[in-house]
Amino acid sequence: MAEILNPERILQVADLEDPRLDEYLRLSEAHLRMRTDVENGLYIAESTKVVQRAINAGHVPRSFLLAEKHLDQLAEEFNRFPDAPIFIGDERQLQDLVGFHLHRGAMAAMNRPEPLDLDEVLEASSRIAILEDIADHTNLGAIIRSASGLGVDAVLLTPKCVDPWYRRSARVSMGTVFDLPWVRMQSWPEDLQTLKNHGYEMLAMELTDDAIPLNEVEIKAGQKVAMILGNEGRGVTDEALAAVDRTVIIPMHRDVDSLNVGAASAIAFWHLCSAPR
Repeated sequence: MAEILNPERILQVADLEDPRLDEYLRLSEAHLRMRTDVENGLYIAESTKVVQRAINAGHVPRSFLLAEKHLDQLAEEFNRFPDAPIFIGDERQLQDLVGFHLHRGAMAAMNRPEPLDLDEVLEASSRIAILEDIADHTNLGAIIRSASGLGVDAVLLTPKCVDPWYRRSARVSMGTVFDLPWVRMQSWPEDLQTLKNHGYEMLAMELTDDAIPLNEVEIKAGQKVAMILGNEGRGVTDEALAAVDRTVIIPMHRDVDSLNVGAASAIAFWHLCSAPR
C-alpha cells in the first residue's frame, strides 16, 4: 500500500461554498456541466477505477475529491501529481456538493487533452465507428466499451453527440474511453467525404428497404470500413444514408424490429473486427 508523501495536501471539505470546489458543484446538472466543462478544458472522472485509467492514459488531474475511506486506493496517483489538492469529506457533504450520492468513492477534476487530428486517426485505422447524435450518456459509454473491447480502432462523433468524457459516459465505459482514440467531427455529414478520401467503405446500420443482413457483409483483408450507428430515436439521418455505400441490419425474430443501439453496436463491432485486416 503506497503512502501519501505529503499528507498536508489532504484538505477537509469544511465549506461547500469554497471556490476551490466549484468544479465539482452540482454535477447532476448534466447539460450545464457539459457546456461549461468543455469551455473550461475540464472533465470529471468518477470512480477510483476511472480516475486511475484516465491518469494511466496520460491525463492530468487538477484536483481530487473523495471520501476519506478511499484515500489508500489512489495513493499512487496522488504521489504522481503532488501539486493537485486532495479534498475529502463525509458522504453527506459530498452528496450536498455534487448533487447525488457518490457511491463509487472518488472523483477527479481532469484537464482535457488536445483533440486528436481526424486525418491522422483515419490514416492509422482500418475499423471506425461513427456515432451520429447519440443522446444518452449510458448508451455512449456502453458503445465505447464494446468498441474498445472488440477491436475498433477509433470512434468518430458527430457535433451533436454527447461527450464521451462526461462522468457517466466514462464510468459506464469502465474508463475505456481514455484508451480508445476518438474525434468529434466539425461538419456533418460533409466530413464523411474525408473518410472516403482515406479509402473507407461506408456502412450504416438502419432499417431500409435495401438493407442487407450484417452477416452477409464480407470484408476483405486490407479493406477499411466505417460503420454509422444512429440516434436512439430516429436512427441514421437521411443525409448520412445518402452518403454511405450500404445499409445493414441485424436479422431479428418474434416481430422485434431492432436492438438498443448499445447492444447492436457490440454485434456490429464483433463482425467488423473479426474479419482479417
